[in-house]
Amino acid sequence: MMMAKKAADWLKNESHAAKRRSDNNMGFDPARHQRRVIRLQGYDYSQAGAYFVTVCTQNRTPLFGDVVDGDLLLNDAGRMVTAEWLALPARFPTIELDAFVVMPNHLHGIIVTTTIPVGAALVAAPMPSIKTTPSLGSIVGAFKSRATVEYILGVKTHAWPAFHGRLWQRNYYEHVIRNDESLDRIRQYIYDNPARWAHDPDNPHTTAPDPVDEWAR
Repeated sequence: MMMAKKAADWLKNESHAAKRRSDNNMGFDPARHQRRVIRLQGYDYSQAGAYFVTVCTQNRTPLFGDVVDGDLLLNDAGRMVTAEWLALPARFPTIELDAFVVMPNHLHGIIVTTTIPVGAALVAAPMPSIKTTPSLGSIVGAFKSRATVEYILGVKTHAWPAFHGRLWQRNYYEHVIRNDESLDRIRQYIYDNPARWAHDPDNPHTTAPDPVDEWAR
């Protein structure tokens, strides 16, 4: 599968600002913001493949910045989340990141898992190979854990807005990407996410949300 555009390359073209988000008084509507979680019974999420992942803050609280006139303005917390996402391949050498975006209250990203470390030379194995690819859950869990630690530090040292209970929702959304057509469609959805913020189902202010699985159309 061709991964023509890496997330870090795309990120260089995005404009970021240090604008700090004020407290959001908009209530969270569980019925309106419920996201369907896809799990394939019996599917091995540690096998090689590409996965579309969405991770949301608890109660969809916008802690990472704002979107103004279609422009994504990440604050310091949003840039921290970006850095922790980009650090994942260093922690898990058998994964590669594709397109992603950190939004005010969630992150969309594509994770590609392989069976050997990315960039490693192919050599003859002296003994039968063992499974070294981490599960998708362990990858996302590590990201959420590291970002939470750094966010708590930001609350203590830089007066970032405190979160209640936990930074992230307990679960996350994932979708197995099975072909290039689906990959390209999901990439485009990720790139367009800031411009579509007014209609984003994860935006607590939206009055006309797009369907939750708009990217699957």
